Amino acid sequence: MDDAPAYSPTPRTRGTRNRDRVRYDATTVHAILDEGRLCHLGFVADGAPVVLPTLYARVGSVLYLHGSTGAAAMRMASEGGLEVCVTVTLTDGLVLARSGMHHSVNYRSVVARGTAYRVRDEAEQRSALDAIVDAVVPGRSADCRPADARELAQTAVLRLELREVSAKVRTGGVADEPEDMDLPHWAGVVPVTETTGAPEPDTAMAPGTPLPEYLRTFTESTN
Repeated sequence: MDDAPAYSPTPRTRGTRNRDRVRYDATTVHAILDEGRLCHLGFVADGAPVVLPTLYARVGSVLYLHGSTGAAAMRMASEGGLEVCVTVTLTDGLVLARSGMHHSVNYRSVVARGTAYRVRDEAEQRSALDAIVDAVVPGRSADCRPADARELAQTAVLRLELREVSAKVRTGGVADEPEDMDLPHWAGVVPVTETTGAPEPDTAMAPGTPLPEYLRTFTESTN
């Protein structure tokens, strides 16, 4: 169980539709964030909305997002912070109804809003980058070369405190209209899961290099 308290609803995170699907408890929010690997970072640049995919990691009540120092979001965050909206969505099933209107998706999602700041402290930057690498494959940061000074100078990390956060979850089956129940169309749920294939070694790797145990465990757990 997650010991963090529930997030308090705000006007920007309070659900307006399907309110029964909205969650504010930290256990649900953190579990979704920890299972995902790719988020979408939304912000406004030059008066227009921008949404970009990027890697991220949660460390306690902080979300770290990875990017290039030349990216607009990183430059803007360096100038006093950047208002952002970060989303993560996991797809669990395809809901096929008898009517086109009631087709849906079983999903778990998180929306986090707030002001993101560029990480300037080198120790925090390194720690955040390690967390982002481990968010891709747990244990990987200890089994690769850490960033050198040049790479650190080219890489930026955003820090977003998780304060204004909500989750939304859709589970269950088809919700058809009563008058459609006798229609002769297949209806039901197609489960969707993420799996990994067998690791494919780099051709330039030294012959006989063993598969790390953490990677073996990871691929077996996602199959």
